Amino acid sequence: MDDGQGLVVQCRAKGVFRNRKVKPLVGDNVEFDLTDEKDLEGNVTEILPRKNALIRPAAANVDQALVVFAVSHPEPNLNLLDRFLVMMEAQQVPVIICFNKADLTDEGREETYRRIYETAGYEVMFTSTYDKTGIQEVREKLSGKTTVFAGPSGVGKSSLTNELFPAAAMATGSISRKIQRGRHTTRHTELFSLGNHTYMMDTPGFSSLYMEGMEAADLKSFFPEFSRWEDQCRFLGCVHIGERDCGVKDAVSRGEIPESRYENYRLMYQELKDKRRY
Repeated sequence: MDDGQGLVVQCRAKGVFRNRKVKPLVGDNVEFDLTDEKDLEGNVTEILPRKNALIRPAAANVDQALVVFAVSHPEPNLNLLDRFLVMMEAQQVPVIICFNKADLTDEGREETYRRIYETAGYEVMFTSTYDKTGIQEVREKLSGKTTVFAGPSGVGKSSLTNELFPAAAMATGSISRKIQRGRHTTRHTELFSLGNHTYMMDTPGFSSLYMEGMEAADLKSFFPEFSRWEDQCRFLGCVHIGERDCGVKDAVSRGEIPESRYENYRLMYQELKDKRRY
């Protein structure tokens, strides 16, 4: 047998992890024993220390997230996007926002979305697998890092992944043959090594996101654009909803904070407040 590089070994986690209440995550660095050299099967014996661990998607040792939405066909659900951004902020994971299908829209709409999210401090990119817009630029942003790919179904995430990293399609096919699963059905997070210290975590498409374990009063901390205006709030601990003399609400009225971001903040705040009540 060679040194094992490039091989996929199907492993089971030993019961000792259950006893320790430790769950292996995609992206974990582990030690394992090879139990079947022919069929490449083994047992995980140790989970090495993690740099970080995400709750949703469940993953470890992540450098950044690339969240993909279509700029058109379908129209982007900005409430869903903002929920994802809140979750990543809470888990301290940098995010690149990628609006795909840029060939189906115009510069005016691109500028609208760019302003909304660059104002909040996010990097925004536009791509098209049809005319190759932005593909090389995104590829460079991902090089040398471990990136979680996420987004709802129907936004072209799989096509974008294969365009960015053709090796990913080969890796997907190889793994699918081993576990006998359809290659285009992502039911859980999978990690692919794409060379040059670049790793991609492909995650299932999502149509809804619930903010579990978060308090309504903490939500404002996960909207980075609010911080610039909070010293103009009259009340200490202002949550920017019903208070008078609120710097954040004033910034919204002046157009300094995009209305869609504030409206989604207000909806999420009420959702968290109602959840606590019941």
